[in-house]
Amino acid sequence: MRNPFLGRKLFVQALFIVIGVIFLLRLFYLQIIDTSYKLSASNNVLRYVTQYPARGLIYDRNNELMVYNEAVYDLMVIPRQVRGIDTAEFCQIIGIDKDTYIQNMERAKNYSRFKPSVFERQISKETYGFLEEKLYKFPGIFVQTRTLRKYSRPNAAHVLGYIGETSPRQIEIDPYYKQGDYVGISGVERTYENVLRGQKGVKIKMVDVHNREVGTYMDGRFDTIAIMGDNLFITLDARLQAYGETLMANKRGSIVAIEPLTGEVLALVSSPSYDPNLLIGRIRAYNYNRLFEDSLKPLFNRALMATYPPGSTFKLANALVGLHQGVIVPQTRYGCSGRETKPIRCSHSHYSPLALIEAIEHSCNPYFWGVYRAIIENPTIRNTENAFNRWRSDMLSLGLGNPVGLDLFSEQGGKIPLASEYNRIYGKGRWRALTIRSLSIGQGEILLTPLQMANLAAAIANRGFFYPPHLVKAIRNNDSIKPLNIEKRISNIEPQHFDVIIDGMHRVFTAGHGTARWYALPDILMCGKTGTAENPHGKDHSLFIAFAPKDDPKIAIAVVVENAGFGATWAVPIAVLMMEKYLKGEISRPWVEEKMLTGKP
Repeated sequence: MRNPFLGRKLFVQALFIVIGVIFLLRLFYLQIIDTSYKLSASNNVLRYVTQYPARGLIYDRNNELMVYNEAVYDLMVIPRQVRGIDTAEFCQIIGIDKDTYIQNMERAKNYSRFKPSVFERQISKETYGFLEEKLYKFPGIFVQTRTLRKYSRPNAAHVLGYIGETSPRQIEIDPYYKQGDYVGISGVERTYENVLRGQKGVKIKMVDVHNREVGTYMDGRFDTIAIMGDNLFITLDARLQAYGETLMANKRGSIVAIEPLTGEVLALVSSPSYDPNLLIGRIRAYNYNRLFEDSLKPLFNRALMATYPPGSTFKLANALVGLHQGVIVPQTRYGCSGRETKPIRCSHSHYSPLALIEAIEHSCNPYFWGVYRAIIENPTIRNTENAFNRWRSDMLSLGLGNPVGLDLFSEQGGKIPLASEYNRIYGKGRWRALTIRSLSIGQGEILLTPLQMANLAAAIANRGFFYPPHLVKAIRNNDSIKPLNIEKRISNIEPQHFDVIIDGMHRVFTAGHGTARWYALPDILMCGKTGTAENPHGKDHSLFIAFAPKDDPKIAIAVVVENAGFGATWAVPIAVLMMEKYLKGEISRPWVEEKMLTGKP
């Protein structure tokens, strides 16, 4: 009689045989073919050494190398493996005392007893060479090579920035980073960190019981190579930048120079500044604290972060808005009684009445008060607040009152006030042009950064458009260079309205009463506008914006010298020297240069 359970028995037997075969095949794969588990089991005799990539190099617009790399050595420790070492000998070799040894070891243990971490940073080549011969005496301690930034010039610190150790917050946000890694902290090093940092690799090395390397595991089969970061080509002219910093020595303020047709920043000077080489290596922490505590604030980037009343340089923007809105024409005249004029007196003596081009030459306050009043009291607009909002919109279109988008962090937006601010102060419908008349001459609540002032000069040079100022020209990946695409911005002001403004700016250099006439050059047609910004905390600030040449602009510039008085005293000659240096490569009037180099406001 047939067994009714025979089929089940055969099925169960077959199932066990199949499962057994699967396990045998898997065991064969794991032990013979796949060595990853063997690798994990061998961790106690293997050392994983991170291969840090060299950061990308940084070149200026003329391909001059500005930032490069130099090899340094970090002393790493795996606390669990440290045992039976002669701490006195070890401390003597690397030049630390016993307390420092204990402190560093405790920090490493707090991080992990099993994972490597930095014990001592950036030991010298000499120390490394001596330690290498005796490293077998110190189990759990090894040396890891990495690179340190070096700067070919002691300039452009605020632009280039510096690198430092990653914070716990950065490690939490981006798993690429581990404790002890370096990251861009400021400047283009920070903005373009993902481009510059490259890609880390790893080497797996075998070590013996004496902590000596005895070879590469599996002939490097599991190693990965580090990939160098991409190179940056920045827009700065390194020589012009260095010259600007020299001119601003012993002064507080800034210089911003832009190529109008591209928006490329040619120079971005903040003074006082510092040598970027001070913030590298083991001396970085000490030097940073010293710079941070300096009362002159050399770490503060005045070109992007300081805001000033633009003074008379702002008259150009008000005139453009007046022309655009049709409340004035170039022939419109306003009377002036000099210092007796009310409600805003004039600081210059001149004939009256003036037309627009003459008002720019003489920088006549009453004239531009008349322009501003015509804008705010425009009879075709319903009320003062609406007229003010339209005026503000036109100002914003010129790149004023908001960050222009420079590729550095911490750029301030300045301030073109809101109507709501005056509603809060005076009451809605209870203020008019006379109430806010100081805005007509660039005072009151208006604040601009030097970068915005330079961008205004570029927009005027371009007759109404500008490319947002930027510091990186292109990125090189291997052998290919990728230029950056910058979007053109067009202001509300029609191009034809800029001609009279430019002619007036040219007369600032050429006419008999031009405020910059003493510094005009016979072979370069320049256009500019001086400004003196009132400072409630001390002596007024000296301001100047300009561009050159007049009909084919190659450079637009803004100069601010704090507590230096009239714009023509310091800002004008510095701007003229910078423009001549850039356009001609040399200076034709050494006595002007000498005065700027040796003088102090």
